[in-house]
Amino acid sequence: MKAPVRDSTLSLRRAPDTESYWISLRYFNLYRITVASLFLGLTLAYDDALGLGKHRLELFRYASAGYLFLGIVIHGVMSRLRERFDLQLSLHAFLDIVAITLLMYASGGIRSGIGVMLLISLTGAAVVAPRRLTFLYAALAAIALLLEQGYWVLAHDAPTENFVQPALLAIGCFASGGVTSWLAQRVATNEMLARQRGRALATQTRVNQLVIQDMDDGVVVLDRDGRVMQHNPQAQRLLPAERLLGADFAQLLPGLDARWSAWHGAQRGASTAGADFEVRGRGIRVRRLDTGTEEEFSVLFLEDTTRMREQAQQFKLAALGRLTANIAHEIRNPLAAISHAAELLGEEKRGEDRERLTRIMRDNTQRLERLVSDVLQLNRRDRVAAERIHLNSWLPGFVGDFVASEALPLERFAVEEGRDAWIEFDREHLRQVLWNLLRNAVRYARAEPRSVRLAIGGFADQIELSVIDNGPGVPGSNQGQLFEPFFTTDSKGTGLGLYLARELCAANRAALEYVDGVPGAHFRILVREAGVT
Repeated sequence: MKAPVRDSTLSLRRAPDTESYWISLRYFNLYRITVASLFLGLTLAYDDALGLGKHRLELFRYASAGYLFLGIVIHGVMSRLRERFDLQLSLHAFLDIVAITLLMYASGGIRSGIGVMLLISLTGAAVVAPRRLTFLYAALAAIALLLEQGYWVLAHDAPTENFVQPALLAIGCFASGGVTSWLAQRVATNEMLARQRGRALATQTRVNQLVIQDMDDGVVVLDRDGRVMQHNPQAQRLLPAERLLGADFAQLLPGLDARWSAWHGAQRGASTAGADFEVRGRGIRVRRLDTGTEEEFSVLFLEDTTRMREQAQQFKLAALGRLTANIAHEIRNPLAAISHAAELLGEEKRGEDRERLTRIMRDNTQRLERLVSDVLQLNRRDRVAAERIHLNSWLPGFVGDFVASEALPLERFAVEEGRDAWIEFDREHLRQVLWNLLRNAVRYARAEPRSVRLAIGGFADQIELSVIDNGPGVPGSNQGQLFEPFFTTDSKGTGLGLYLARELCAANRAALEYVDGVPGAHFRILVREAGVT
């Protein structure tokens, strides 16, 4: 069985079980008790001299006393019973309508002015009631007003024109209840939104606090005078001060005054260039970010450059250790082959055996030479002499040199110029990268015309230089290891070719990647286009 559908306005703007609604209802009941006490006290003190109960004084007094008694009872019930909010609210509104209608009748009808008290009761109920109940209360009040006036017309021969005043008051009941309910809904919606945003802000603040506290870099927030407003634990460890809050940051870092003046002259909201300082024998790089707020707060990031250099050195040593182990492993096999061939060569062998052993020694010596050359190239990858290269005119000459050196037919190669491309690249590095890619392509491609293609393409300011062959391509099981050092499927290869090619591309701010999902093998160099001068 499906649950009944609730009013959308009710579910959107109110939660009847919340404490705030019960507090509002209790205060309004105190207002009811006060009004009833005031009416009863005035009539006991002045009788009907003030116009209260001038038609039927005893009825006015009894109605006021009953109104006061029920208000006190309701106050006690609300203190103990915190459920069925809408039912209790409806009983309160019904009590107000009946009591005020009786008081109005006892005072001479609509002309007594007591009917205006209905607007106050309906407005108070509309603040915490759903919209449907608000219009129900207004309808009950309008019926009570018209019935009271009808009684005067029927029982006391009052003029029928007097229906205009209760009718206007009934319209006022609907208007005040509707407007109040609409305003209360907006306030409740904004309150709910503010509460949700407050929780989200508190969560985000907590997350940011945890992240900042766990950062390796120090974070310091300064006011416009350069005094520390906030900081994280790492900043405390980097700076020579027992207490950072309220300290003048310029005194913590000697020489910061000049840099601080330059930072303040920068554009608001901009990130300025960092500055290096020496603190307690450690290098600290300070970078400022202007928050762009009216308070002119600044955020400083403190980087421990000494620790960064130590970590970089550790990474290099670890990489060097792995590289050395791999080189030792790669050198061991050729050396063993050479040693074995030399031992056999020392024995008396026929001419054919001597020639075979000599070839083995020569091949393995060349393999060692290639390995040493590749390792030396790794050492030179950071020495970049970038220059402007027009690929459309440079590639045909490069392909001509390659086919001449490798003794290959020129028709096996094709250059496809999809766009006019200028790049900034070290000419020797680009030559070595493409030479390696073309060697691999020729090794696996079929011996057909245009079996190896060099394509120039790209989009926007991104240039794509592709080397594509019509061979079997790289198996999916090997693609994840393509650019790892010393990975090779060729028994005579060193396994450093593609790794070196990618490192040379990275040194020239380019990227080398393998494109899967196309026929053959497709290697692509991505590099930013250089402007034409």
